[in-house]
Amino acid sequence: MSKVQTQILARFGIMAVGVLIFELFTAPMWRNAHLGEWAYLYHDVSWILTIGWSILFLGVVEIVDKLLPSWREWKRFLTYLGVLIVLTLPLEIWVVNIDIRSYAPEVLDSLSGLTMASVPIELIYYVPVFAGLVIGFYKYWTFVLEDKLLIPLKKIRWARGIAMTALAIFMFEVMVEPMVVNAGFPSWSFIFHDISIIMTGIWVGVIAITALFVYRFFPHYPIATRYALALSICTAIALPIEYYLFVNDIRVYGPSAIANFSGFTIPIINAPIEIAFAIPCYMALVIALVRYWEIALDNRL
Repeated sequence: MSKVQTQILARFGIMAVGVLIFELFTAPMWRNAHLGEWAYLYHDVSWILTIGWSILFLGVVEIVDKLLPSWREWKRFLTYLGVLIVLTLPLEIWVVNIDIRSYAPEVLDSLSGLTMASVPIELIYYVPVFAGLVIGFYKYWTFVLEDKLLIPLKKIRWARGIAMTALAIFMFEVMVEPMVVNAGFPSWSFIFHDISIIMTGIWVGVIAITALFVYRFFPHYPIATRYALALSICTAIALPIEYYLFVNDIRVYGPSAIANFSGFTIPIINAPIEIAFAIPCYMALVIALVRYWEIALDNRL
């Protein structure tokens, strides 16, 4: 890979961080078994699978970029996802059939029941959402790595930003739907299963407030600094909201998610400490994806 792209170890590190963030957040959805005790980082999150996904994603992205350098970002991005669907489905079928990978009961209950060689047909949706979030994270941080000269944002394009954020959040929520039930929202707000437009709107609002604050007070800070500030502010706003919804049984975590909790809780409210780590993982991927596309569009990449 070093013959295709320079700084390959740094690029691999960025991709691996993105994959690991996703795996940690979605850990209750999957069962990764029979890899040996030494193969796991946290519960059944395996560094072996993290490395495997990272190499696969990095290889596809860098080879496509090398072969199609004149293509616009959106064309190459769709190509990444198309190639990864073709490559990933046989690999997922393989790890399922050798009994390394299986799915949590909540995931199986939410599926249509249609399968391809023992794997759910829904993987055709899961793979591009997973890959899209991780690759968006990777491409955003390559702007930092390459120190590209980018056109500064003169003003926030609110309609575009809100639309992209809402789409990213909705697609992510559809994928991770089995982990948590939105039980306390009015029935009219559900747009797909128990995914509530109110909940989606809350997260979009949190990210919009964060973007306004960072744009207003830190417009000339480096990309990495603005990202860290945005993630910190976003987490500071979103975390109390999520804990409030949890404590009041508005959002109810499924048995597999609860089984993944360590048992450590936040004093007074008696809520799992893992939520404090889940929120920044969630926001880290969404913010990076949205900012990547904003930078790509503003700079006509």
